[in-house]
Amino acid sequence: MTESLPVNLSLTKNTVNGPKPDTEHTSKNLALAIVEAALDRKAGEIILLKVGEISYLSDYFVMMTGYSKVQVRAIADAIEAQVEIDWQRRPLRTEGKIEGTWVLQDYGDVIVHIMMPREREFYNLEAFWGHAERISLPNSDHIGG
Repeated sequence: MTESLPVNLSLTKNTVNGPKPDTEHTSKNLALAIVEAALDRKAGEIILLKVGEISYLSDYFVMMTGYSKVQVRAIADAIEAQVEIDWQRRPLRTEGKIEGTWVLQDYGDVIVHIMMPREREFYNLEAFWGHAERISLPNSDHIGG
């Protein structure tokens, strides 16, 4: 009976066990694209943390400061628009956009925190995630923090 069903095992094996996409590299590139979009809206004190090895929440956190509610929303809008254009992705969820003091955008592998200075200082996520690897950013001479 098995003779009547030819199976190309090499094709099956390559299809099933073929190379997996480099999700860490993809996540990092998405995070860097988010940084660039934030810079276009003059976000301050941008920090990129690699949290994937210490948390199941995400691979990367991107944290930044907006200096007014309008700017916080503008940064969030710019990130969302650029990621949708370049990556064909929308956040899985967005929180805080109406209030505009702390916007969280969850892209799954990258979580974005856009905060006003008061919220950023009060919640101090950098200290909470201080054991995460801090990634140096391109154009870091233009970024505070």
